[in-house]
Amino acid sequence: MKNTYESPLSARYADAEMKFLFSPDKKFQTWRRLWIALAEAEMELGLPVTQEQIDEMKAHVEDINYEVAEAREKVVRHDVMSHVYAFGQQCPKAMPIIHLGATSCYVGDNTDIIVMTEALKLVERKLVGVLRVLSKFAMEYKDLPTLAFTHFQPAQPTTVGKRATLWMQELLMDLEDVQYQLSKAKLLGSKGTTGTQASFLELFDGDHEKVKELDRRIARKMGYQDCFAVSGQTYSRKLDSQVLAVLSGIAQSAAKFSNDIRLLQHLKEVEEPFEKNQIGSSAMAYKRNPMRSERIASLARYVICDSVNPAITAATQWFERTLDDSANKRISIPEAFLAVDGILNLYMNVADGLVVYPKVIDQHLRRELPFMATENIMMDAVKRGGNRQQLHEAIRQHSMAASRVVKEEGGENDLLSRIAADPQFGVTLEELNRLVDPSLYVGRAPRQTEDFIHEVVEPALIRYSDLPEETAEIQV
Repeated sequence: MKNTYESPLSARYADAEMKFLFSPDKKFQTWRRLWIALAEAEMELGLPVTQEQIDEMKAHVEDINYEVAEAREKVVRHDVMSHVYAFGQQCPKAMPIIHLGATSCYVGDNTDIIVMTEALKLVERKLVGVLRVLSKFAMEYKDLPTLAFTHFQPAQPTTVGKRATLWMQELLMDLEDVQYQLSKAKLLGSKGTTGTQASFLELFDGDHEKVKELDRRIARKMGYQDCFAVSGQTYSRKLDSQVLAVLSGIAQSAAKFSNDIRLLQHLKEVEEPFEKNQIGSSAMAYKRNPMRSERIASLARYVICDSVNPAITAATQWFERTLDDSANKRISIPEAFLAVDGILNLYMNVADGLVVYPKVIDQHLRRELPFMATENIMMDAVKRGGNRQQLHEAIRQHSMAASRVVKEEGGENDLLSRIAADPQFGVTLEELNRLVDPSLYVGRAPRQTEDFIHEVVEPALIRYSDLPEETAEIQV
């Protein structure tokens, strides 16, 4: 429909797999699976629920009669009870036991946890994909010297591959956070209206062990090991805050990468992929704007800001529950996941198509390297009998003169020629040119890159060895 608002996160950025996780079908099918898990567990623990009723429910997990639920909700103004009613219309034999003993949060909150957990697993998979792509890039360019920057001012050289390891280090930290969050995933379970499980204690005639076992069985049937030991009516909204903090961390890492690429593209050293027929600017036909990296930064800013929503919600809950979280959760959590999905798609696409220009990189490096080599030049001259203080002053004066040529006249850096012409250094221009071989100034960068990939990245990714290689298609 073109006459109503549609979220760009759904229309332009996120993949179908992530969008399905936050779809009505996923939500309401999970509600029905939770009702089945509750009924099965209650039957197994001795309540008057029959296999025939359960089989009837299982036959209608996916064919949700939305029109019945929507019509009912207009009457009762309650989404859960409307879907209980609609499910019951399809399952007349099971109708009396659907939702037995439960409150709305049994399906609502458990479903939210299940969806977030599955969405985190998808995020985990895409993080692995980006790390794989960057690993290849880092190894390919581990030996290519490039100017490093501090304060965006030229500094001691590094290599293009080593710089990529800095991006990867942050993504590995994010991956660890995702893994930790998944490792402690647990359901709300069946806790009742204020978390006391009073309704279930009544159903099981005061048998506390059966009530506890009900939680355990529901968890296992839904693919989880455990439920929260205690709760109010809802699971603690601290969980939502923790999950979106992880997504915010991913957004921060991606934004840092995108900023680096944008700066490098300005320098014409590295560019994001640019398709044959892509238009960079509607006005300036020659331009190749880093639009994908800019989009990463844009979406990342949204996620970072969005992560404040569940933090405020968690901080402002009252006692056993309030409902001022509901409308906010419906927006903030799905959109954070959809945005991160789009970010990781873009990240993988950009990283997989990075274009490196070694000659430009070398040109920039050699323009600055003579200044960085002066310490070595001076020490070599001292070894040949020169006076360190006099040589230091000579280099200072030559450096200032060469800097003026570069900055004020737009000329090339002629510092080495000036030093070669100064007899107190006793060195030829040819010897000086050998001394400013860029590979002599990158320190351990190539070896650090190799060690990082083999000793850190590969062990971290070995658990994902069965995961197929991925590529990311984006809508430009």
